[in-house]
Parts: sequence; structure tokens; C-alpha cells
Amino acid sequence: QVQLVESGGGLVQAGGSLRLSCAASTTAFSININTMAWYRQAPGKQRELVADITSGGSTNYADSVKGRFTISRDNTKNTLYLQMNSLKPEDTAVYYCNAVGKVYVARDFNSWGQGTQVTVSS
Repeated sequence: QVQLVESGGGLVQAGGSLRLSCAASTTAFSININTMAWYRQAPGKQRELVADITSGGSTNYADSVKGRFTISRDNTKNTLYLQMNSLKPEDTAVYYCNAVGKVYVARDFNSWGQGTQVTVSS
């Protein structure tokens, strides 16, 4: 019902920056996105929350990215962003976008993007 498409991943040297985007789309006549989030999964590790943001703009960050990453969203475009600065090799992972909310006024959804690879070289 709700499709999420990420973009902006790539290869960057340690200390560099990347900006991820996640665009949400739907064929439903109405959509109300509550919380949007970025997760990441490194090889051999569990998926972990990087940051999330409510529709009102309240944010939450993993301790490992505080002060380096900034999550934001454009509610008019149903788009989520993650500005990643001072990247470290340990930030290397597949980054996934997640969104929860309602379509058709009352139908809940919880959608994931396909993931985008971020690789930080030392």
C-alpha cells in the first residue's frame, strides 16, 4: 500500500558525508505517516535503529550517531532524509527506511524500503 524508495547511498572515505533520501508513495486516496525512521544492518549483525522522527518533528538517535547524523522529513513531499557527517568505517551497512501510519483514514501500514548500501573506507 505504501512504497518506500531510498537513494543516496554509496562509497565514501572516513570523515566524509552522505545524504540519504526516502520517498514514500501510495495509490491510496489518503495517507497519514506518523513515525519515519532509518535502520541499518551490517554484515553478520542485527538490524538496528539509527534515528527516527515523528510527524511533529521530534527526533531520536542511536548513541553511536548522535552529533554526526541528522534526520529530517518533508511532510509535504512524504520524504525522509538522513544527513550523515563524519562517517566512520563502522557506519558501513545497508540502510533501510521505515514508515508507519495509516492509509484510507483507518488502515494501518508499516512499510520498509529496499535498502541502500553505505560503505565507508578507512
